[in-house]
Amino acid sequence: MMRNIKLLSVLLLCMAVVFTSCGTWNNTAKGTAIGVGGGAAVGAGVGALAGNTALGAVIGAAVGGTAGALIGKKMDKQKKELEATLPEDTKIESVNNGEALKVTFDSGILFATNSSTLSDASKSALRNFATSLKANPDTDIRIIGFTDKVDYNQTLSEKRAKSVYDYLMMQGVSTDRMVYEGKGIHDPVASNDTPEGRSLNRRVEIVILANQKMIQEAQQGTLR
Repeated sequence: MMRNIKLLSVLLLCMAVVFTSCGTWNNTAKGTAIGVGGGAAVGAGVGALAGNTALGAVIGAAVGGTAGALIGKKMDKQKKELEATLPEDTKIESVNNGEALKVTFDSGILFATNSSTLSDASKSALRNFATSLKANPDTDIRIIGFTDKVDYNQTLSEKRAKSVYDYLMMQGVSTDRMVYEGKGIHDPVASNDTPEGRSLNRRVEIVILANQKMIQEAQQGTLR
């Protein structure tokens, strides 16, 4: 019984963190707040509530407290850099309570229908993205490809993610910090019953999170 009460308390706190993050808090404030709830435990609860398996690698790994605030401040800075250089319709979100970023490219920007070949416009955007990644070397990158139910093809989603991976590698981003995977039709962000929804589901998500070096510097108070 006591265990269930504790679990409920954690989940309620998670919900509070989720709802608060929808407001005007920046990443620094969010990173500090999650420390109140016990860092990774709260992060794991947020991930379960959000139901987003694509972020499984980062949800639950929140540092929290002062260290989380320093990481959040660093991510805030990179978010502004990306917003200034990537196409306006690229979606850049703070996730994991401000300690990570999720950049979403839809396949209308990156690929033609049923194709994994990058367009010229996509290459231009990814060159700018690579410049930001190289200027912020203490992060890890997870690239995830998706399809809709019309062009559903697990292999196609993997090829799309691999195309982004390969192009970033060609631009000088180290493969030691990148991984890629395809999710196929899984984890849709909109209805697959409309053309507009299917367009949103054909996408590539890139998650940027602190690597171990950044986390250690944040914990030591030396991260700038």
